[in-house]
Amino acid sequence: MNDVPHRVRVTAGLILGLFLAALEATVVATAMPRVIRELGGVALYSFPFALYLLMATVSGPIWGRSSDLYGRRRLYLAAVLLFLLGSALSGASRSMLMLIAARALQGLGGGGLQTLTFTLVGELYPLRERARVQGWISGVWGFSALVGPLVGGLIVDHLSWRWVFYINVPFGLAAMLLVGRGVPESMPEPGVRVDLGGAALFAVGAGALIYGLELESPVAGLLAVLALGAFVLLERHQAFPLIPFPALRRPFALRGFLGNLLGGMAFFGMTAYVPLFAQIARGQSATVGGLLLSPMTVGWTVSSVLTARWLPHWGPRPLARWGPMAMIVGFGAWALARQGPLPLLGLAGLIIGAGMGMVMLALLVCAQEEAPREVLGVVTAMLLFARNIGGSMGAAVMGAALGPALSAGGETLRATFWKVPALALALSLGILLMGLGVPDLPARKAEPLEESEFVEAEAS
Repeated sequence: MNDVPHRVRVTAGLILGLFLAALEATVVATAMPRVIRELGGVALYSFPFALYLLMATVSGPIWGRSSDLYGRRRLYLAAVLLFLLGSALSGASRSMLMLIAARALQGLGGGGLQTLTFTLVGELYPLRERARVQGWISGVWGFSALVGPLVGGLIVDHLSWRWVFYINVPFGLAAMLLVGRGVPESMPEPGVRVDLGGAALFAVGAGALIYGLELESPVAGLLAVLALGAFVLLERHQAFPLIPFPALRRPFALRGFLGNLLGGMAFFGMTAYVPLFAQIARGQSATVGGLLLSPMTVGWTVSSVLTARWLPHWGPRPLARWGPMAMIVGFGAWALARQGPLPLLGLAGLIIGAGMGMVMLALLVCAQEEAPREVLGVVTAMLLFARNIGGSMGAAVMGAALGPALSAGGETLRATFWKVPALALALSLGILLMGLGVPDLPARKAEPLEESEFVEAEAS
């Protein structure tokens, strides 16, 4: 009997679950006008999006570390259950406040789905196969960003906005069945417990940091500094810290964390202002503004899949360098050609996305290859967290660089917008520095789980 069919079923379940979480971040945007018409609360329009993303981002490291301590399978199943409960309550909402609370619960589960999917793949597959699977899973995000608005529109037009949430339930149950029957569970050591105090401080600090960056709130920024500072001090005295900092000082993990932080700042900071530039500075429609972003998403998706095929043969070092170089070329072209034809800007965006997909996947796979099994979850989670928090930081920094031109619009914004891709180019130089320091893969190779473990898990 071969373990491949078991891993195929588990991987199918992981991809299905991740696709639901990724789709939910985009499909709801299409349904919100109909939701507002029925439930009211137009002043709260942005909260269902913002709170979902906030909870998903902040909870990721907590899910990752908990899976290191208590086992992946039970944490994954708990994350899916929370996501489905949030989905059902969102669909049944009778007020905007209920919808916002349900979306927060859904985001909490979504954070676990994202983190534990990448962690489980890192644990189940050796390097050569892991790169390929991680590439396909990374492509799920790009695919969901492309089809999300279309799926949401079809559901709202032909069924009801509530089915945007209800449709998650059967597919989520299928993901639970596939993963739950195929992943072996490890029993926690006696006396192991999650650092709840540290988790609370981290959640408050990270949430305040994201909120402060998004809304430029000095009070939230101060709260973030105090909470995260207290978190670091507390972690130094914990037997089982939420974030074991020595694990992040490993060569791959540290470079991966910094590379994801800078990549998130450059890529997501840029994408936050491209639609605004198209509409306000170039006088295009909202549709054209959205289409101008599509090449960046497509480039990331295709590049992730191709990088997954190249990495086992060429190794991480060249890919960790070529990716930032492509980003530098793309951002430079954007800065120089911002007043040129829109197809040229689309081509520059395609190059940017291709570089981003290449370097992000290379850094993730390498960090997982280096990390011991007992910290694999938290290392994976911190890389994803760095990318997400980097997006908030990038949007704030680039908004500050645009300054008064942001509200002036028109020719003023067109003349000033070069600062955005120029800043992204500078950040890409930092990613390149991370790539130049990427060492060869460590001698240890992660082994796939034995066939007997899969069979035992399926039987249970």
